[in-house]
Amino acid sequence: MKPVSSGYADGNGIKLYHEIYGKGEPLVLVHGGLTTIGEMQGWMQPLATAQQMIAVEMQGHGRTAGTDRPMTFASMGDDIAVLLDHLEIPQADLVGHSFGGTSAIRAAIQ
Repeated sequence: MKPVSSGYADGNGIKLYHEIYGKGEPLVLVHGGLTTIGEMQGWMQPLATAQQMIAVEMQGHGRTAGTDRPMTFASMGDDIAVLLDHLEIPQADLVGHSFGGTSAIRAAIQ
């Protein structure tokens, strides 16, 4: 499955890599710890048939570089907000696996 688009969102001290699949209402998919977009392919195809699916690689994972910034769920929640601002998406559904679930919850709280 190939993305419709991909790129980086600059902000909050990092360049956050993301890929977009499908079209419709936006759904942000956040990977678990020590995994990347590649490990989520099994989830992405069914989700992208009904919604615009935005897969993201968080700080220090995949194509998003690690930094000397502390890795906290609060900062990663802010990173998701930066991504949505970059994509000009005012509201989205969020789903994550394990570490990604906590990041998604922090984004919703913030």
